[in-house]
Amino acid sequence: MADYIYLLENRLSKAQQIALEKVREVARVKGFTSFLVGGAVRDLTSGSPVRDLDVVVQGNALKLKKDIEKAGGKISGESEATQSFFVRFPGSVRLAVGSTQAVSYPKPGKPVYKPANILEDLRQRDFTANAMALSLNQGSYGLLMDPLNGVADIENRELRLVNPYGFIEDPVRMIRAVRFMARLGWQMDERTRSRYETGKEENYIAAMPASQRGYETEELFLEEEPLRVIRRLEAEGWMKHLNPAVASNKANVNELEKLRDVQTQLHMQGIHAETSAAIFPLLTAKMAPKDVAALKKSFVRQGFVDDINGLEAEGKAFAAQLASKDAAQPSKAWKLLHSARPEAVLWAAHHVKTAGVQNKLKAFYTEWPQARQRIPYAQMLEMRITPDVAGYDELLDKLFFELMDNRLGTPEEMKAFLEPYSPPAPPPPVHLRRARATRKDAKPPKSRKKAAAAATEEGQDQAAASVEAAAAQETAKKSAPAVSKAKKEEPKKVVAAAKAAPVPAKKAVPVAVKNTAPAKKVVAKPVAKKALAKKAAPHKPVKVVAKKAAPKAVAKKAPVKKAIAKKPVASKKAPAKKAAAKKAAPKKKR
Repeated sequence: MADYIYLLENRLSKAQQIALEKVREVARVKGFTSFLVGGAVRDLTSGSPVRDLDVVVQGNALKLKKDIEKAGGKISGESEATQSFFVRFPGSVRLAVGSTQAVSYPKPGKPVYKPANILEDLRQRDFTANAMALSLNQGSYGLLMDPLNGVADIENRELRLVNPYGFIEDPVRMIRAVRFMARLGWQMDERTRSRYETGKEENYIAAMPASQRGYETEELFLEEEPLRVIRRLEAEGWMKHLNPAVASNKANVNELEKLRDVQTQLHMQGIHAETSAAIFPLLTAKMAPKDVAALKKSFVRQGFVDDINGLEAEGKAFAAQLASKDAAQPSKAWKLLHSARPEAVLWAAHHVKTAGVQNKLKAFYTEWPQARQRIPYAQMLEMRITPDVAGYDELLDKLFFELMDNRLGTPEEMKAFLEPYSPPAPPPPVHLRRARATRKDAKPPKSRKKAAAAATEEGQDQAAASVEAAAAQETAKKSAPAVSKAKKEEPKKVVAAAKAAPVPAKKAVPVAVKNTAPAKKVVAKPVAKKALAKKAAPHKPVKVVAKKAAPKAVAKKAPVKKAIAKKPVASKKAPAKKAAAKKAAPKKKR
């Protein structure tokens, strides 16, 4: 089942939605229940364009006339017998407001009306596809009422009579069936077709009243393609019963085709013109003036006749404005075309042939719309101008008009124009992960452990350095027999100094030996001569600071022995010395 609330909001034009809402509100204030019926519901269900709106209320609809006129509607005709009237709203919206009634036919073509509810009204209409209604009332808005299963006939694209005697009671329904088939491309179902052929043979049409002839003839000129419908009625032989003066051969076919092309071009640029008033003179172009006058007089909607008679003057006035200096700039001409009544624009575009008007219309169709393609959406995005910014649509319109008038030719001009609309840059985001990482690194226990490990390594290095210095002195003393007396004195002093402070060095060695196994190996193995010669140069005596630093480091970091015992830290220099000792060993044998 279709969602009719969605269809009402999306299939109807904006002008139709506004008009329907106004009628609905007037009926609610007056205390009437209202329903959308007839062809509008059929077209919503089938997907066809919705041309007219038919609203019925349970009560006397004529009581709503004044309130609807106050709401912006213009009454174009009424019928006392059916308690209905026709109204036009802005945007070329045609709307009929009537009362729910039950109809009986004592004689063919002689209806008798009496008040009834909505379901009785639907059961006495012409075809099942038209016997459907949508509620417009609060609490049941969009509810479909289909007592005769019209949805199934719409799916089958068939016209089926509500009443088997429908053609006998109201013969005009035979003409209406042909008009619907020509417009929609549907067919009658088998039984309806059989009754239709019987009605033609027995001349049911003779009982059609004169008032219905005028109404049905007017409906022809309100069709979207009236010439096609007229030709179909001529083929069935119905035009001589409606109005013999109206015929397809009396129409200006070439101008009708040109008018259709102009309408299509305007439609592509957003101007939706209702063509009925503009088509009427072309369909009656070859008719006698007295026949045209009689035809207009037979119409039920005299407001439609007023539109026909006043369209030419309105179109000429618009053409004069379009050719004036006030519309010299493309942007002003564009605004004038969209603000004028669409029917006046259509008439001027088709009938006025002056160069000023036609050149602007040509640019309106082809050249001016291309300005939208030059809108710099990428640059706007870089400047943070997005659809979320307030006034974005108005900015696009201003930008479109500036580009149309060629006022923004360079990127600098474009940037200067967009700068006032650019919002400030947002503040930089806060990185929470970095903040958490900083807190974790700043924990005191971990930093103390690292500091203790670093201090222990420094103490071990200093102790190893003192041991190496002492070993270097002893080796240098044995391997230097031929030296000068002056030079001998210095090593003696150095050796004496080293012997004078043996206790701190011996105390520092056990700390390294106990905690790190590689320290024992370094002390036990001999050291290469070249390495000792480089480290213990004569002009650089043993640094006393290094010797003193070893016990201090050991003394300060003594409490850390427990942490070192749990997780021993290897000396950085010990492996290097071990490798040096291994390389130097073969040299010593030589």
